[in-house]
Amino acid sequence: MTNASNVFNAEFPVIRAAGFALLAGCFFISSAAEISNKAAGGGDLKPVTFTKDVAPILQERCQECHRVGSMAPMSLVTYDETRPWAKAIRQRVITRQMPPWHIDKSIGVQKFKNDMSLTDAQIDTIVRWVDAGAPQGDLKDLPAPVQWPADNEWKAAKELGQPDIIVKSEPYTMAAHHQDVWWRPVSDIPLTEPRWVRAVEMRPGTAAGRRITHHAVANLAQDDPGDIGPGGDPGLRGRGLLMEWAIGKGYDLYRPDTGKLLRPGAQISWDIHIHAVGEEIRDNVELGIWLYPKGQEPKYRTYLTGFQALRGFQSSTGSQVRGGRNIDIPPNTIARFDNYTVLKQAAQLENFQPHMHLRGKAMQVEAVLPDGTAQVVSYVGNFNFNWMTNYIYADDAAPVFPKGTMIHVTAWYDNTTANPNNPDPDQWVGFGDRTVDEMGHAWMNVTYISDEDYSAWAATHKKSNAVAQ
Repeated sequence: MTNASNVFNAEFPVIRAAGFALLAGCFFISSAAEISNKAAGGGDLKPVTFTKDVAPILQERCQECHRVGSMAPMSLVTYDETRPWAKAIRQRVITRQMPPWHIDKSIGVQKFKNDMSLTDAQIDTIVRWVDAGAPQGDLKDLPAPVQWPADNEWKAAKELGQPDIIVKSEPYTMAAHHQDVWWRPVSDIPLTEPRWVRAVEMRPGTAAGRRITHHAVANLAQDDPGDIGPGGDPGLRGRGLLMEWAIGKGYDLYRPDTGKLLRPGAQISWDIHIHAVGEEIRDNVELGIWLYPKGQEPKYRTYLTGFQALRGFQSSTGSQVRGGRNIDIPPNTIARFDNYTVLKQAAQLENFQPHMHLRGKAMQVEAVLPDGTAQVVSYVGNFNFNWMTNYIYADDAAPVFPKGTMIHVTAWYDNTTANPNNPDPDQWVGFGDRTVDEMGHAWMNVTYISDEDYSAWAATHKKSNAVAQ
């Protein structure tokens, strides 16, 4: 463990090369200035307007959240709604704060199923539009408005149809002013025969509920020790992780021929973190489950795993080992923590979702292979607590590693005034469930395969390309 204000530059070259958002922002601001200067100097760049050039980008990447009734604080559907925010939009896109896609584009896996980021060309278009005075353009160029689903529609429904099963937690009434609450009811899953799951989606029951729900975990409790994955401790009853939800997360769609098994009598044991927002709100959390057709059994079983950056924790179950909680962030410092988990079988990693709290700044997942070579799987250098983005690897890019590989997770925390999300840099910060406490782990769906399957995979993939660049 290292606690030092210069840890980013002195001890980890990846972060020095990638930089914080400030460095990235300086780079893009410089590029934007060059584009604007070229346009002002009579270059061959065509004029940019809202109706012809900017509106299509907003429809594709922004309006799912930035529209009336959705989660964003302002709508970006019409020109009149967008124009007052032009300068703020410029700043957010050149620093890549928005859309909330904070994974580093220079290292690790680079192909995703749910990539919502802007291309360099799209950023340049928005910057040129703002620098030109944000002109509206010809209304005839305006694309037809997007018909968005209702707020109560499941995100996965567009691809998978309606869920086969919906499980709801008991509601909880949060007072307007109250300490954080961890609500842990139990709900039955209505099944009379074993069924395999191909996708899950979790969400607060109402838009108001999103304001008080910090995060929610759906634990799967059933008489099946296989639920907790290789190396786990099933305890008295099989207890695995079905899904974790936090702000900004979509749904988990398992890779073809993989899934999770539900048995009759299975239950969802909820762990819902609720906080007060100044008004009384009553809400629940609900889970949508999409099943494989009856009789169809996938070849592989996948496990949601919290690979820990904190020593003293087991990554397979997320439970604490009695070795202590290894996180200690002094006031006005930057701290680094890391941990290793050994894969007891060959495995494919399906996604990456870093989880930290307000002081969280960066997280990296690295694979150390049995021969000692190391490969960066994914790195987020500008973590934002308000957006727990889940980066889902494309089918042909999901990394596969042999038995004995160590998954190395490193997390960095910024407890200084440079962190705009820091509520109080003069406070000591330790481990805890509260928003003002800290934790650190990488949520990843892990699909374990046989050594024979790994050998077959390795025969068709160069060793150096185990992680697609």
